[in-house]
Amino acid sequence: MKALKKILLSAAISFTLNTSTAQTASKSAQLIDALVAVNGGYKKLASKKDVQFTYIYDNFDQGRDVSTERHIFDGEHSWGSYKEHKRNVLPNKEGLAIQSLVHGKPSLSLDGKEITDEKALWATVFLRKVNFYWFTMMYKLKDPGTNYKYLGTEEINGILYDIVSLTYDSEVTQKEKNDEYILYFNPQTHLIDLFFFSLPDWGINKPILKMTLDYEQVDGLYISTIRKSYGPNEKGEYELNGTYTFKDITFNNGFKPEDFALKF
Repeated sequence: MKALKKILLSAAISFTLNTSTAQTASKSAQLIDALVAVNGGYKKLASKKDVQFTYIYDNFDQGRDVSTERHIFDGEHSWGSYKEHKRNVLPNKEGLAIQSLVHGKPSLSLDGKEITDEKALWATVFLRKVNFYWFTMMYKLKDPGTNYKYLGTEEINGILYDIVSLTYDSEVTQKEKNDEYILYFNPQTHLIDLFFFSLPDWGINKPILKMTLDYEQVDGLYISTIRKSYGPNEKGEYELNGTYTFKDITFNNGFKPEDFALKF
């Protein structure tokens, strides 16, 4: 694919377009607005108050995590109980692992005992935030500090996608390193079928990782219940390296931040 070759060769977004900055900004805004018109935006998601679901994070031979996830939209409080954790959460230990992030404060336990290891707590913050984001991403594309640039079109499997880059203003996010995305908008559904992304916390500073999405409607919301990740090999060819599934999704469970606090 043209876009991928440019990403891999230059490790940067380097599309050449004949449109002006104003035109590209307007086009990007139209695409985002069309998506919001379909999914209702964060206001509609937040009206559900909270969510619970089973999250199966499967990196195949690299390990799998299975968690019960609970998130409160107002304040972005997060809790996760891992009955299986072979990949991202205490992978070398057995037992029930529980993470929480309430008012920005992380907590972690294993079989009811507090874990205070700094590396494990850093991972707790990272996972609680990223798990919340992966569930809500398509409803957060108008968050403060988001910047967009229209990159043109690309045909994939007979669909002519509109492509938009997403970056963040570090002065707004107050983060030293921010993720970058390249979003592919389906002109028929107005949803994002795939995107490329970076993971600076893992040393991947350019959007060279690929994610595809399959949606289901749950309680009137479009949720990407199945995501698949791909990484480039030495030849620049993309290989499937993970499948991530949301299931048993329920909203309006009545969760409060204090419900997520771990007690020792």
